[in-house]
Amino acid sequence: MSDGVGSVIRRFGPMVYIPALLFALGEGAVIPLIPVFAAELGADVPLAALVASALVVGQLCGNMPSGWLVAKVGERLAMIYAGLAAMVAGVGMLLASSLALLTGAVFVLGFCAATFGLARHSLMTTRVPIRYRARLLSLLGGCFRFGVFVGPFVAAVLISLTGTELSTVWFLMGCVAALVLVVTFGPDPERTIPVLLKPTGAAVAEDSGEVVTGSIPVADQRGVFQTMWAYRRVLSRLGSAAACLSAVRSAKQVILPLWGVSLGLDATTISLVVGVSGAIDFALFYASGQVMDRFGRIWAVIPALLMMGLGFTALSVTHDVDSALLWYGALAAALGVGNGLSSGILLTFGADLAPERDPAAFLGSWRTLTDAGGAAAPVVVSAIAAAASLSLATGLMGLVALVGAAGFLRWTPRYLPRTRD
Repeated sequence: MSDGVGSVIRRFGPMVYIPALLFALGEGAVIPLIPVFAAELGADVPLAALVASALVVGQLCGNMPSGWLVAKVGERLAMIYAGLAAMVAGVGMLLASSLALLTGAVFVLGFCAATFGLARHSLMTTRVPIRYRARLLSLLGGCFRFGVFVGPFVAAVLISLTGTELSTVWFLMGCVAALVLVVTFGPDPERTIPVLLKPTGAAVAEDSGEVVTGSIPVADQRGVFQTMWAYRRVLSRLGSAAACLSAVRSAKQVILPLWGVSLGLDATTISLVVGVSGAIDFALFYASGQVMDRFGRIWAVIPALLMMGLGFTALSVTHDVDSALLWYGALAAALGVGNGLSSGILLTFGADLAPERDPAAFLGSWRTLTDAGGAAAPVVVSAIAAAASLSLATGLMGLVALVGAAGFLRWTPRYLPRTRD
């Protein structure tokens, strides 16, 4: 890590990386327990899964309103509001006496995650030098991956110490409270770090190249729907490719456990295979940013999608072979490598393409597309597996990855002719 990158990381640490890590740890500890909370309130397995899905639905529904909120009040205040609302969601989960109240609290938590994530994304889009952008955004993605990876272990320790699953909700609320304090009383990057108005993406031809401090002028701001219409071509083209990447990532989390079950493996073996794949994924998060910054965005996204596409395709034809278990472990590791190489790609492309004077509305639209892909994939995999076979669903996800790779290969040179200084 060069001195320049390290200096920028230190400037953003108090207001971006530390809050991101706190939120990811709290959320990562609670997510695995949401179906358990639902079951304790009388839900069967399908209904518990539906309650858990409210988190993804909340995040999907929250992206566009979050774009409006960030554009209206700024990144810092939006993060504070999201943190306070997440505290309310935690209280709702603690006091939930019905599935409806629990589902509503989980939905609000997902909505807050969308607001918090978009605020950080917008903040870094306008203030990170483009030559470091992919590495710093990959690090931001790594914070989330760390939370998802470590959070369940934290939850296990808390439950063993307290004897109640609700301790994870208290942990979430503690993390969020610390986050709000850091953001409220820490240095305000909107005042201390200048906005870099450099034409770096597809939508910034009007930028003058000057550096300004403070808030972005309101006169330059467009509404969310105006932004979607103005950038409909890039959103429908590169946005669709990004949705494919998000779908494949999400499908990995569903297919690998289901594949182990279909092979008749015990829970310990499945957990080991999925855990190793996740560890490989987490270990490579910064490598993706280095590749994108040094060689160009396409040199990370294409290998990542090709590896996942070929991995899913190969896995789909190994179910009934004699060495099915060996193939399962090897291809799970390969999918982990592909997913790790894709860390920060969606954040980086969104930042590159967004108008730098007012990125929030565009990023809300961009994140809605990518989250829609991620939300749809588990539903599609489950439906196809039930109607036909898990092998067919896995092969389809391989095809989706290859379609996404073709989309990025076709449209990236057009909309991002340059991505480095």
